[in-house]
Amino acid sequence: MRMFKKASVFLSFALVALPASGHEFWISPEAYQIDPGQSIRADLRVGQDFNGPAYSLIPRNVERFELLTQKSSIAIEGRAGDRPALDFVAPDPGLVIVVHETTNSALSYNEWEKFVTFVTHKAMDTALKDHVTRGIPQTGFRETYRRYAKSLISVGNAAGQDRAVGLRTEIVALANPYTDDVSAGLPVRVLLDGAPRFNAQVEVFAKAPDGSVTVTTQRTNDVGEATIAVQPDHHYLLDAVALEALPNDDPANGPVWHTLWASLTLAIPAEGS
Repeated sequence: MRMFKKASVFLSFALVALPASGHEFWISPEAYQIDPGQSIRADLRVGQDFNGPAYSLIPRNVERFELLTQKSSIAIEGRAGDRPALDFVAPDPGLVIVVHETTNSALSYNEWEKFVTFVTHKAMDTALKDHVTRGIPQTGFRETYRRYAKSLISVGNAAGQDRAVGLRTEIVALANPYTDDVSAGLPVRVLLDGAPRFNAQVEVFAKAPDGSVTVTTQRTNDVGEATIAVQPDHHYLLDAVALEALPNDDPANGPVWHTLWASLTLAIPAEGS
């Protein structure tokens, strides 16, 4: 059996059967704020508009699954079929970062319109021109993709900060949503290979207490940062997608594109909580 870097089991979920273009992947905690000694329980979800089914763990293609405290890293071990995917007794008080990285999956484009819709929605500004310039046909080509998800959970006093955790792409919160004043917005930075991504689209899914979801987008500035307008007692999913041209222009020889999906989930506490 293939091993996690720090765990004895590797886990995944049924992504392959879903059309990846247009479907976000995120870590979905049952509670974003818990007390020390309680269990951190979270599902892995795939869907649209911050709604989607939870997937059980199965032995397939998970590269990394960790729980990071402000002082340590804990590999998440589990059994095939576990639901929720994460069920772990909370460590000492502080801000906890849950990290999940998949291995590569692939999909085929048999309709040009689907690729156009995807790259337009995700603001991949030069993708269509580059596709034509490379001489790739409009149908019958493949893309690989990989998901990089983080979630911020408050344990007790929630002290600490989010940080870059070494994912190829990730979204880093530059303020603590549970302890800092974010009334003027939550600043975030989008990274790719450790460097800030400027002019990257951040898609923001805001879920209100009644379950309704509002979706907005904005671009990062020249240092890869954006300020996200947030409201108390709301849950947030932030999503940023990067597209890479693979060193192959002939679909007969393999995939021609690779997408890297970064997501970050967090909550803004209710006023007075």
